Amino acid sequence: MSAPFPTELVASPAGGRFAWIASASGVQNLWVAEPPGYAGRAVTTYTADDGQWLSQPAWLADGTTLVYTRGDGPNRQGDSPNPAQLSDGAEQAIWAVSLSGGAPRRLGPGNAPAPAPKGSVVAWISRGQIFTSDLAAGDAKPTRLVASRGTASSLRWSPDGAALAFVSNRGTHSFLGLVTPGSRELRYLDPSLDRDGNPAWSPDGTRLAYIRELAAPRPQMFAPRRTADEPWAIRVVDVKTGGAREVWKADPGYGSVLQPIDAENQILWAAGDRLVFPWEKYGWLHLYSVPAAGGEAAPLSPGDGEVEYATLTPDRARVLYHSNHKDIDRKHLWLARVDGAGVPSAVTTGTGIEWSPVMAETGTVTAFFRSDARTPPHVEIRSGEAAPRIVEGTLPTGFPASQLVEPQPVIVTATDGMPIHAQLFLPKDLKPGERRPSLIFSHGGSRRQMLLGWHYMYYYRNAYAMNQWLASRGYIVLSVNYRSGIGYGLEFREALNFGATGGSEFQDIMGAGLYLKSRPDVDPARIGLWGGSYGGYLTAMGLSRASNLFAAGVDFHGVHDWNQGIRTFRPDYNTLEDPDFARKAFAASPLSSVDTWKSPVLLIHGDDDRNVSFIESINLITALRKRGVDVEQLVFPDEVHDFLRHASWVRAYQATADFFDRKLKAKATSSQQ
Repeated sequence: MSAPFPTELVASPAGGRFAWIASASGVQNLWVAEPPGYAGRAVTTYTADDGQWLSQPAWLADGTTLVYTRGDGPNRQGDSPNPAQLSDGAEQAIWAVSLSGGAPRRLGPGNAPAPAPKGSVVAWISRGQIFTSDLAAGDAKPTRLVASRGTASSLRWSPDGAALAFVSNRGTHSFLGLVTPGSRELRYLDPSLDRDGNPAWSPDGTRLAYIRELAAPRPQMFAPRRTADEPWAIRVVDVKTGGAREVWKADPGYGSVLQPIDAENQILWAAGDRLVFPWEKYGWLHLYSVPAAGGEAAPLSPGDGEVEYATLTPDRARVLYHSNHKDIDRKHLWLARVDGAGVPSAVTTGTGIEWSPVMAETGTVTAFFRSDARTPPHVEIRSGEAAPRIVEGTLPTGFPASQLVEPQPVIVTATDGMPIHAQLFLPKDLKPGERRPSLIFSHGGSRRQMLLGWHYMYYYRNAYAMNQWLASRGYIVLSVNYRSGIGYGLEFREALNFGATGGSEFQDIMGAGLYLKSRPDVDPARIGLWGGSYGGYLTAMGLSRASNLFAAGVDFHGVHDWNQGIRTFRPDYNTLEDPDFARKAFAASPLSSVDTWKSPVLLIHGDDDRNVSFIESINLITALRKRGVDVEQLVFPDEVHDFLRHASWVRAYQATADFFDRKLKAKATSSQQ
């Protein structure tokens, strides 16, 4: 975990530069690479592992100044996370830094900075309202742009910078808003009873495309949703007249529920007046395009595999994306024409994992993130046909790359017969005839996919490092991509009876346990479980329902009662409104089977968790103590769900390894003694 972790790669609008956020042992800084040499350098000088993460970097129009967000958002009580217990407290605020040097400037509280495409004005969101600041002014004082109801999001400047589109979220519905900063005029375009979002400007600034999701009862969380009563649609509005029309609508059935990709917007306005968007028409998440005037959707990324991220090339004629097409447990880069002509071309191949590409405004230089089984995530830059080069300074001296193992792809069979992809980490010193302790790792989400190498998300970069470390300590580790995760199609992601409707993912964990038990190199009496969030839920499910198979577990901030877990995200959730669902949700929860929980467990949780309420672990430990279960705990005051401090991760992982050493390594069977 000593390697820096880069995120949020952005290309400058001028000057051919790239910028990203790098975290080195918890110290966050903003980095840039500039032509012609593209050697990486830091432009901020933060020095502490204080949990105040940097995010959302964005370039000013001239490509010489960056704005970014520092700090995490407030909880429902209005408190920003402060896991380092800073005496002056913590805040989430917008900052600006010049590439020419000097200390960063604080612009004001908020997040989501959006620089205008011309000049030096920056807009952002603070407590649901839009604020702006002109960096050319000496004091750069923030000004609220307009007073509006609802919560603003998705700030999108018109190409000439004269207007700002946004989404006004009103709880039951949402509007497409348009404000003119010069006159401060506010209008709502094509308002309806539905949910409008993802505004995208036409290149000439005369029209806005947006997605409309039709009004319908809100579906239950953590329950399969394969189709919608009313499919989502794309509309285009004339910003001058306000006239709007539907230009495309998803077919009923697969794809009628909007499944987003990891992109700034779900609509990309491309060359030829075409709109590029994601759709699951045939059960896989792919890119399509349609004329802005309306017409049939043309497929851009066919095949078995899913697009996860997409951006347009500078000329808007092609879309650059990453997908697991033709390599289901990795990600690679692809290029496709936006008109659907021809077939996509592979930009990268092989045993690496590549993601989040961006192009310089010249269209000749591409930057992206890359990793493989032994090399952690880093920035690579490709110019023309030359081989990509690693930006300097990515790995610390002595990083143990040669000691890492290559995880093996395996497919295990769930107890109901479903094939489940997994990655197997075998210790390098494993000898024939040995029986080792083994561990099953379950990711969180559950909309995640672990890969055959270092992961592209910080939480799972850490988890991959942990699995490698456990393998180096002699454990056989199996990382399981259970149903309801991404990467394997709609039916897998929206698996029947998953989550609160039945917990069918538990059958995948049982199948993984039986697979390990059948291996000649695994001691069947020393199989453990570990995971966080949704993975904590599955760890608790295994311990509560199969303590005869799973000898110990470490549960990071897991869900233990679905009714409580849903309420964390939807405070208005009332079990009395749908008692049948509430009963089913509890029956799919670990607390419903706590009477059969016999195996020891370590519970790890931060008490400022906004994703899984701290009360989940309190309720579980109370129930386990009443039943005499061996339970240990590690609590991080003021830490959030994703552990903002590097020190928290290291301490939690050290405690995890120590726990398994005591509960599994010390529990060798008579055949091993």
